[in-house]
Amino acid sequence: MNVMTTSTPGPASPAPGPVRRDAEATKAAILRAVRYLLARHAYADITLKAVAERAGVSAPLILKYFGNKDALFERVMSFEADAEALLDAPLASLGRHMVRHVLESQSQQRGDPLLRIVFAPLQGERGDVLRENFRTQVSDRLARRLEGPDAGLRAELAVSTLLGLGAMYGIVRGPHLRATSVTDIADRYAPAVQTHLTP
Repeated sequence: MNVMTTSTPGPASPAPGPVRRDAEATKAAILRAVRYLLARHAYADITLKAVAERAGVSAPLILKYFGNKDALFERVMSFEADAEALLDAPLASLGRHMVRHVLESQSQQRGDPLLRIVFAPLQGERGDVLRENFRTQVSDRLARRLEGPDAGLRAELAVSTLLGLGAMYGIVRGPHLRATSVTDIADRYAPAVQTHLTP
């Protein structure tokens, strides 16, 4: 005769499942994915599926947070938050901060706070919005911080110097640049930016 034994079950362990993500972190990941794609593709060619794959989320979750593709892309047409971080340093050391910020954004976060403006011509009418936002939120904002003559010109020269570096690092992917430390590049390149800020 078989005797069946029973054991007292221990505390139930939680069932395995997807790791819950903080809502704000998820939104930030989605916005980073859109910025990345917008800096490489025309708006019409970017699908929610592509954004979702890059962000590591589902397309329905994007719709839950942002409503639709147009609303999502309206968020990344703004450079306000990017400019806040890019210009967050005293004027005397701002050139170095800006160079480091552009390079670290690309090397560590896989994004660039400025680079999507380079692709404005691909974006049709949205390109006009990108250009206007970039001028008012980045170049003009920087110009207001500068002292002395030609502040607007100097701000645009400083920003264009950064854009060149960002394009060579992030789009061309120059092997010598990418093999060099951010600190070394900043040592060499920041003076070229700073000379427009505090001539």
